[in-house]
Amino acid sequence: MSEQKHVRTIIVGSGPAGFTAGLYLSRANIPNLLFEGDQPGGQLTITTDVENYPGFPDGIMGPELMEKFKAQAVRFGTEVRGETVEKIDLQRRPFTLTTGKGTYTADAVIISTGSTARWLGLEDEEKFMGKGLSACATCDGFFFRDQDIAVVGGGDTALEEATFLTNFANKVTLIHRRDELRGSQIMQDRALKNPKIEVAWNKVIERYVPDGNGALKALVLKDTVDGATSELAVTGCFIAIGHIPNTAFLAGQLPTDKNGYLITKPDVTATEIPGVFAAGDVQDHVYRQAVTSAGTGCMAAIEAERWLAEQD
Repeated sequence: MSEQKHVRTIIVGSGPAGFTAGLYLSRANIPNLLFEGDQPGGQLTITTDVENYPGFPDGIMGPELMEKFKAQAVRFGTEVRGETVEKIDLQRRPFTLTTGKGTYTADAVIISTGSTARWLGLEDEEKFMGKGLSACATCDGFFFRDQDIAVVGGGDTALEEATFLTNFANKVTLIHRRDELRGSQIMQDRALKNPKIEVAWNKVIERYVPDGNGALKALVLKDTVDGATSELAVTGCFIAIGHIPNTAFLAGQLPTDKNGYLITKPDVTATEIPGVFAAGDVQDHVYRQAVTSAGTGCMAAIEAERWLAEQD
């Protein structure tokens, strides 16, 4: 029998933004229910060492950090359920959310479903995540000091990450499937003039090559013009072909930018629908860091608390 339940606030998504929102709501004595979704803990659960989250001078494993986030929110009263919101109705109050196990209603909703990195979809790709393969230069660049690494992509994100990674790497090879880049001219000029960056034009990755411990040691590249293959020795590879905000369940009920990120009002997390807030990577295409996601989760909770008080 499917469940029906009403709760003051529902949080959709369980990364740093979602759990922080739950923590703040609970401490404000506002009952809240958090749905973990398909990937409990968010993208940090596929990250190995996290060394840039404040308060952990020796670093911490991504999954362990998210367990601590969850435990702290639960300790103060957040109810966490391992369900995925399949659809939501934001047109009527209270808002209605449907999962595979039941229907829930809420007076306020915080959307913190994050975004999913676009990967190449190659065989065994998941095995190399955290073992040389990454989608976040800011998160993992430090681990590749004085090493030869690669960046895949041709847009502003790839150019920015390649340039950033030259602060650590010995050499950065930018792998692009075409013979011209898509990024803005200023970003192209900056990258192409950098002596540490070399471009592999008309190339795609055909497969990853592991060392004896299963970590990345090389890439097999295929030429998109003549089909010839070659091997590029690298210990790190950053996939920079964009992210996909996890908003499909919203069915277009909230406005997004051209890349699908939710649009919030200036300097706040409120959306155009009163009582609906968005936090974390689902509305942040600029920073995409655990610490900034947690910050916007805090903002969303405080805004939701004040909005609920006004309704009362």
